[in-house]
Amino acid sequence: MRTTKGKDIGLLIIRLTIGASMMIFHGIPKVSGGVEKLESIGNSMKHVGITFMPLFWGGAAATAEILGSLLFMIGLWTRPASVVLAGTMLMASIYHLGEGHGWAKSSHTIELFFIFIAVALMGAGKYSVDKK
Repeated sequence: MRTTKGKDIGLLIIRLTIGASMMIFHGIPKVSGGVEKLESIGNSMKHVGITFMPLFWGGAAATAEILGSLLFMIGLWTRPASVVLAGTMLMASIYHLGEGHGWAKSSHTIELFFIFIAVALMGAGKYSVDKK
């Protein structure tokens, strides 16, 4: 197997598994939790000094995690989607650390942050809509 082919298959695996996980376990529960859940998530912006429009910020996080994950999975606008998802994970990391959840609870969002940054730098690979 050539190195580039292995890289492209590896990127496809990362995009599909991480994207599906983000959408199913993080994005969809935010939306299905209703307005109260979205406002609760939006209130996490207080950790960076933003205390207005919590419903907007919660909705932005849910949209990023659902739509961004879908784009990430299929490899369409992968770099911008990855940057948005990285920003969402950075904010989630700040929230967990700000709430005193510690490194163990924050590590998942920190790891995802770096995965999204790496894919933003590398691109989606050969097996993506971006390459078609």
